[in-house]
Amino acid sequence: MNRKALSSTGLLLAAILFLAVITVSNALLTGLRIDLTAAQLYTLSDGTRRVLAGIDEPIRLRFYYSSALFADVPQIATYGDRVRELLREYVRAADGKLELTIIDPEPFSETEDEAVAAGVQQIPIGQAGEMGYFGLVGSNLTDDELVIPVFQPGREASLEYELSRLIHGLAHPVKRKVGVMSWLPQFAEGGNAALLRLVAEGYDITWLPQDTRNIGADIDTLVVIHPKEVGKLTRYAIDQFILRGGRAMIFVDPLSEEDPVEPDPARPLILPSRSSNMPELFATWGLSLDTSMIVTDVSHAIRVQYAGGRGQQEVEFLPWLALGERGLSREEFSTNQLARVHLGNAGELVIDPAAGTELIPLLSTGPQSMLLETDAVIFQRDPARLLGLFKPEDKRRHIAVRLSGQVASSFPEGRPKIEGLMEADPDFRAESAGPVNVVVVADTDILADRFWVRFQQTPAGATTPTPIADNASFFINLLDQLGGSEDLISLRSRAIYARPFTRVEEIRREAEARFRDEERALETRLAETEKRIEALMTPQQAGAGEGAGQVLLTEAQRAELERFREEQLRTRRELRNVQRELQRNIEQMGNTLKFINIGLVPLIIAVIALLAALSRAAMRRQARLV
Repeated sequence: MNRKALSSTGLLLAAILFLAVITVSNALLTGLRIDLTAAQLYTLSDGTRRVLAGIDEPIRLRFYYSSALFADVPQIATYGDRVRELLREYVRAADGKLELTIIDPEPFSETEDEAVAAGVQQIPIGQAGEMGYFGLVGSNLTDDELVIPVFQPGREASLEYELSRLIHGLAHPVKRKVGVMSWLPQFAEGGNAALLRLVAEGYDITWLPQDTRNIGADIDTLVVIHPKEVGKLTRYAIDQFILRGGRAMIFVDPLSEEDPVEPDPARPLILPSRSSNMPELFATWGLSLDTSMIVTDVSHAIRVQYAGGRGQQEVEFLPWLALGERGLSREEFSTNQLARVHLGNAGELVIDPAAGTELIPLLSTGPQSMLLETDAVIFQRDPARLLGLFKPEDKRRHIAVRLSGQVASSFPEGRPKIEGLMEADPDFRAESAGPVNVVVVADTDILADRFWVRFQQTPAGATTPTPIADNASFFINLLDQLGGSEDLISLRSRAIYARPFTRVEEIRREAEARFRDEERALETRLAETEKRIEALMTPQQAGAGEGAGQVLLTEAQRAELERFREEQLRTRRELRNVQRELQRNIEQMGNTLKFINIGLVPLIIAVIALLAALSRAAMRRQARLV
């Protein structure tokens, strides 16, 4: 009886202690979080803390969130809690420089009118036509105002960047000026590229014509895209802008997928050039680009859907690359936190070590690379046949580099003299005043929408971009780095869009290559057999009368024909077996991975729990015996 009373008292005390611990934890540990995500998505980065430390005057944030209306929409409700808690963490870290107001707009209220007027997007909810709000408006003391119209749960990984960019824009409201000179329409004035819209959010874009003769000192960074047949005076203007200390990003290409050039009607059989280069400037800097060759890398090739001889299949398309961690410089701010960059028909930038300039690779292939002729890529669009041409050359090739150091002018004699402009340039520089800062990328398709973004419809019907690769982050990181601002770089790339099983990918490629060789040999043998059958079946016509027009074969030819047909059937059967075996191996690999990811960990936990239960049972039996 006493033992039972003691047990009851112990349980009561344990319950009281448990409630006390919960109460104290709620009071003291509310703000404590442990972030176990690989990309540290729930921890303020050093870049954010530097942005907050750089606030000189108070910034007001108004978070419009219809919490009651979204309570029945779990995805938005959960993300709303996440945004609210992160904003509160910003306020705590800002040391009084941020003022946060959380507003739940009532229908037809003044706060709803304020939200709509500020640009917060309305989100339809349910069948009754109610409108919810889930956005942020920021303002500073000079009445500058920036807005995030709607927070999208699908973009949670970039949430910190969006918040920090808004705060940075209000703390430093003067936008840097970026000059854009483009030979591709979607990146010229009036172009619709998604990348331009992102750039315009943080920079003031100035459009420069293709025949520019002077680049003003007010341009902070010059962006040159796909320069084709650039005039001497324009090349001179670019040269002098860089030597005066201007920063530049130059995108060239051996084969631009986005170049809309049409064949010359006078010479319709001659394909127009879709390449771009600046050989005179590059030679001075210690760079060269051969536009007749395209970089390929089987270990980084993007897999595409292709309707081949055995139906729809996935196969590596060598000219399109997805560079991951091993292809991105870990030393440079512009790339050290990117996860994936997509490229199309990129060229190789060859570095001349004797040039005396410092050239830092940013994007590079792996050692399993090869150069393919541009014409081969143009005329042979069958990915499997391109794979048949591939022979790795055990060499890393550089696709993007950053140039630094002292450089001389590409125009040692000064400004080129043309009719109407014969006098010398009084501001001519024969060499740079200090170290230059230039980035050269041997691919323009890296900027194209289809290589890095997909567009989705929001609940309100608007179209929003969802990145599938870090191409835009790479571009904007470069703008930030060239301009000297590194605070936002660590934020932009915190999302990891894909974390492939590298070893599994290598095993799959090796298996496919082995089966592909066997498949190719069988297909060759089948084609030769069918040719022999066709040769034997060539009509050897009988003469006039009955049986005229029939094929006349000797007994030996008939036996040979029957043997060929049996070989044809056997070869086709072997070919089908090879294809089935390849598919079975891939499926078996997938099932093994599913088991490891889904079943193995629970199984280990179950075994540990069973062993623990058996151990406790054994201890209880031993205690009874004592």
